Amino acid sequence: MTSHSKTVLPRKLCRILALNALAVCLAAPVPAVLAAEMETAAIPAAVEEAGQPVGGGEEERASVVNGCTLGPRIVCPNLDLRHRNLRGLSLAGADLHGANLMRADLRKADLRGADLTGAILDGADLRTAFLQGARLSGARLRGANLEFARATGADFTNSDLTAANLEAIRADKINLAGASLEGANLQEAKMALSNLSGANMDGAKLRFAIFQDALMTGCRSCPTGW
Repeated sequence: MTSHSKTVLPRKLCRILALNALAVCLAAPVPAVLAAEMETAAIPAAVEEAGQPVGGGEEERASVVNGCTLGPRIVCPNLDLRHRNLRGLSLAGADLHGANLMRADLRKADLRGADLTGAILDGADLRTAFLQGARLSGARLRGANLEFARATGADFTNSDLTAANLEAIRADKINLAGASLEGANLQEAKMALSNLSGANMDGAKLRFAIFQDALMTGCRSCPTGW
């Protein structure tokens, strides 16, 4: 009996001490640094949610809109494509001049050689889209997201890219003459041999951007030394 008591009592005592220690820890205030880390740990999910495409959502990808079957080389000017899910769609060589693509989801869409002159793409999601040789002169892309897009040789003359995100865009030989890039994000953009004459880059973020041999005559706030 004596030996049994010696074995049981220490275990009970350990449990009591452990519970008391846990109670003290829970009652103690969380240090400021640890609290900040805990709050930051919850941010990724919120950022992921906030970073979802602004247009298109998860609806089925559009294929026919107002009698126009979407595809390469279609001729559907002034088409209303607001908020449409056009993700990954091939519209290469399409004539969509004057179309309304406000907040449309165009991630990975193929717009090579497409005519989007005068189109409205405010808030459109063009991340990783293919815009090589596309015509967007006079187009409006306020707040559009063109991160990692491919736009070599594209024509953006007199377009409005105010507050647009062009981070890490690959756009050598792009024509941005007279374009507004005020407040735009051009960090790590590649725009060698491009035309930025008469463009407005007031307040643009240009960290690590490359403008080798670009034409910048009359450009406001364009970087120097290229």
